[in-house]
Amino acid sequence: MKIIISPAKSLDFESKVPTSLYTQPRFLEQSEKLNKKLKTLSKKNLSELMKISDDLSALNYDRNQTWATPFTKDNAKQAIYSFTGAVFKGIDVNSIEEEKIPLLQNNLRILSGLYGILKPLDLIQPYRLEMGTRLKVGTKENLYKFWDNTVANALNEELEDGELLVNLASTEYFKVIPKKVLKVPMITPVFKDFKNGEYKIIMTYAKIARGLMVRYIIDNNVKTIEDLKGFNVDKYRFSEELSSGNDLVFTR
Repeated sequence: MKIIISPAKSLDFESKVPTSLYTQPRFLEQSEKLNKKLKTLSKKNLSELMKISDDLSALNYDRNQTWATPFTKDNAKQAIYSFTGAVFKGIDVNSIEEEKIPLLQNNLRILSGLYGILKPLDLIQPYRLEMGTRLKVGTKENLYKFWDNTVANALNEELEDGELLVNLASTEYFKVIPKKVLKVPMITPVFKDFKNGEYKIIMTYAKIARGLMVRYIIDNNVKTIEDLKGFNVDKYRFSEELSSGNDLVFTR
């Protein structure tokens, strides 16, 4: 099984990592091209392009200028221990048993505007580049055009016939993977909470639930759709009635 998730804007490069294991991003050459473009942008340019505050543009300007290869444990950190958003809080990687880290490394993929696609133990340096950013690089009008079918092809190389691909990424990010290119169907869990008399997606909760689903898959070595339907964490339960096709709806 392969699982895809989005990255997070919030990062932690201060905390120590409980493992010495690491790998290198597969598409670091492409990342260097993107960083070369980012380095040409002023703080004002970054603020306007990314619609961020002056403080955030100054922070990311400095990040862009100091970003450099090669990546080592001295100047970079494993991706799964670097992102700290809601999805990653749901995963809670620091409490995963050490013997299950190889399973996490094999199953989980993190989509990224700068790195394309990451394995959990891939080293990264601090950055901010959301997939939806309209950054023009050469003749490519935006990041979707820049990455084209690269990410989907990388997944196809890893996926075995009949293996499940579970999409726990946001719409912004999974758009970088054209479904028509994938050689297997994409299963998308959807999380809904009951509010004001109906079930609806509440994004704050849905993001945490995506992380909880990742953790459930790793803890239970989930391999089938039926196993996925058994997800029953934090009061979520599978709803046959609300599910349709490859969208599996979980409610609480």
